[in-house]
Amino acid sequence: MSSAAIIMLTGALVASAAAIVGCFLVLRRMAMMSDAISHAILPGLVLGYFLAHGPNLFAGFLGASVAAVITVALVEGLQNTRRVAEQSAIGLVFPAMFALGTFLISRYFANVHLDTDAVLYGHIEFAAQDLLFLGNLNLGPQALWVMGFLLVMNLAFVIVLYKELKVATFDPGLAAAMGFSPVLLHYLLMAVVSITAVGAFTAVGAVLTVALMIVPAAAAYLLTDRLATTLGLAVAIGVLSAVAGYGIAVPLDASIAGAMVTVSGFAFALAVLFSPSHGVVARAVRLRRQRMAYAAETLAVHLLGHEGTAQAETESAIAHLGEGLRWSPALAQRVQRWAIRAGFVEQSRERLVLTERGRDVALRALERGA
Repeated sequence: MSSAAIIMLTGALVASAAAIVGCFLVLRRMAMMSDAISHAILPGLVLGYFLAHGPNLFAGFLGASVAAVITVALVEGLQNTRRVAEQSAIGLVFPAMFALGTFLISRYFANVHLDTDAVLYGHIEFAAQDLLFLGNLNLGPQALWVMGFLLVMNLAFVIVLYKELKVATFDPGLAAAMGFSPVLLHYLLMAVVSITAVGAFTAVGAVLTVALMIVPAAAAYLLTDRLATTLGLAVAIGVLSAVAGYGIAVPLDASIAGAMVTVSGFAFALAVLFSPSHGVVARAVRLRRQRMAYAAETLAVHLLGHEGTAQAETESAIAHLGEGLRWSPALAQRVQRWAIRAGFVEQSRERLVLTERGRDVALRALERGA
């Protein structure tokens, strides 16, 4: 397998594993917890390396996992005092843990294998050279084994506990009534998030782990209201971001991990703009339709109010509508076209005539206003 294929596959595995658990963090409004965990594992990682007298996959993984669990426990403990809100508790814990980690790096591992650049951006460029050995047996790129295992673990976790996670996420009270333990599910989810963050940390760094865990999930959340579809879309966006990010970064000689997350951010921006239900464009279209519908309704009421009067012919004249309703000529034309398409009115020579549907709309509007 080529180095390029290994890098893209590593990015795809990281993004997929992170997006699966990230969906539940987004739905639970706990996105900042991923930020806390991905930063707070740093001192545990450094301590594991220190005890192993150098970079060691299993020692670092164990130390970082312990640090992640401690972080979750500290945040939960502060929150349970009811004196500190969840976001405040996260803001207290993870800067302290991250600062401790960066101090240890600068003191013991500066410019060796783990430095501040690796912490922020990871070293996915060297995924093909970072090999996993079992004795003298070369098993291939270490990142593929680690992230492949984590992806399978996360998939198994969600598949086995899908119903429980779904109910506990949207209605913890119902979950408790059905015999599930929302608290246990919460800690299981936090444990999986912690382990995933530890694995992704070595590939894309602390800051970008947060983005890969949250951004694809947030984009998918804007595109659908179905949990299963959200999970699938989040993984798809993450994988496409990894492949496209690599394709953009190489010719520009830029950070590959940074480019991957930038692409995922672009995907989120597109979701914000063009989401069918939550997008800015969709909302603008709906708002315009609502305004046109209200204006057409106003036109119908205007015509109904002058039916059978001496002013009926004048007030229903197309040339007079803008003046009679105090609309600009351009707005009057748009409303007229909208009302004709909606079947509220019909054009008869230079006048507008109410249809039966338009008359019903006007009568209902008058009843609401009464």
